[in-house]
Amino acid sequence: MNVNSQSPSLPAEDQRPVALVTGAVRGIGRACALALARSGFHIALNDLAGEEASRRAEGLAEEIAAAGVECIFVPGDVSNLAFHAVLLASVLARWGRLDCLVNNAGVAAQKRGDLLEVTPESFDRCIAVNTRAVFFLSQAVARHMVSASDTGAAHRSIINITSSNARAVSIARGEYCVSKAASTMTTRLFAARLAEHGIGVYEVRPGIIATEMTKPVKAQYDAMIAAHRVPAERWGYPEDIASTVACMAEGRLRYTVGQAIAVDGGLTMPNY
Repeated sequence: MNVNSQSPSLPAEDQRPVALVTGAVRGIGRACALALARSGFHIALNDLAGEEASRRAEGLAEEIAAAGVECIFVPGDVSNLAFHAVLLASVLARWGRLDCLVNNAGVAAQKRGDLLEVTPESFDRCIAVNTRAVFFLSQAVARHMVSASDTGAAHRSIINITSSNARAVSIARGEYCVSKAASTMTTRLFAARLAEHGIGVYEVRPGIIATEMTKPVKAQYDAMIAAHRVPAERWGYPEDIASTVACMAEGRLRYTVGQAIAVDGGLTMPNY
């Protein structure tokens, strides 16, 4: 299947909303893309270039097409700020609009360990992807949304996927915590700036989610859950995050500005 093919079932005058999801071919990003497609959004997928990503994107595109919407795949590294213009232009060339950005692409610390041993390379990598890319891609999309003509009844939104570590300390991966905490402020800043334009900016803070990123430390998280550190007493799943993202994208958090929702089974809820 051609990921960039247009569904023949869609009329030329189709005015469905459009969502762009970064880090979209696996895990949380994949679940978000599917949830938004099932909510009626055309989907632009972004992930790193490569054979594996292309294969995953092709399979995901088939599932998205089954929801009756269109899909394109725009490979590239969001930490390369020059790529943002290419990414946005690709979406606008296809549909002429963009209603929702999901900043999901992220990286973990290169190595968990002593805070006193964090390297500049690992720190810079987390900042480049988890912070800098989120800020400047949000800026590019916000500029377009503010200048664009009225797109009708569709809610416009920017949704940042951060982490429970935007709030909770994890000294074994301090650079990751710092990068995610910074994106919390990015969310609040853009929310305040764009509120007058009716553009919702939100944050989702996942807890312990079953993805490829958490597989290497599964035993550690299993022990945390078994020790009742998570009130819900289970792992979270990408679909748990996606359901919240869909709610935000559909505009169902009325009269909220910069809302941050912890989807973590109660992990970061104060208790005694």
